[in-house]
Amino acid sequence: MKQPKYKRILLKLSGEALAGEKGFGLDFQVVENICRSIKKVDDLGVQIGIVVGGGNYWRGRSGGNYDRTRADHMGMLATAINALALADSLEQLGADVRVQTAITMQQIAEPYIRNRAVRHLEKGRIVIFGCGTGNPFFSTDTASALRAAEIEADIIFKATKVDGVYDSDPAKNPNAKRYDSLSFMQVLEQELGVMDSTAASMCKDNNIPILVFSLTDPDNIVAAVMGEEIGTIVR
Repeated sequence: MKQPKYKRILLKLSGEALAGEKGFGLDFQVVENICRSIKKVDDLGVQIGIVVGGGNYWRGRSGGNYDRTRADHMGMLATAINALALADSLEQLGADVRVQTAITMQQIAEPYIRNRAVRHLEKGRIVIFGCGTGNPFFSTDTASALRAAEIEADIIFKATKVDGVYDSDPAKNPNAKRYDSLSFMQVLEQELGVMDSTAASMCKDNNIPILVFSLTDPDNIVAAVMGEEIGTIVR
């Protein structure tokens, strides 16, 4: 039987992915489908950390006239909602899950403690990281890079709406070219939008590859873990 290519992964899920076609809030069937695929990866013995965004409820950078720091804090709370939703769906499927948040909210989640997170992973528990880095002005992409470095993940899986990285927006340009592989310098120099520059630089400095692929088919998560050629790899 073919073995997974990776032992420990960091899966970055956007909040928008959890909203499905609704575009806001949670589409429970979409969440369940994503969690079923995550559970398949868990059943393969792969250790899974998850960073989830909050764009299905709130995006700090589009906070109107709100103070940026406060708007970002509101976005962090939105990620906590999504983290709890994922945890509940995964637990209903039989997974062992822990939610850790970068902002202390001990009545509903553990505080983020690096050693405790690693211990959970070693025991086969899925760890969901909420509230980004806990700091304003940093995206959940940067939180993904930070948590991946801290837990020593083999790779970051960035599950998006598109099937990889293109040289221009494929929704606007039908002739957009998809890359199979890229270097971090290409991403930074060409401003390709894989991740924000802070996150991309952190991954480059810590030698953490990023695989960008579409979540339209949630089982792409399984395919990625098994080393199938999907999406765009940045290394």
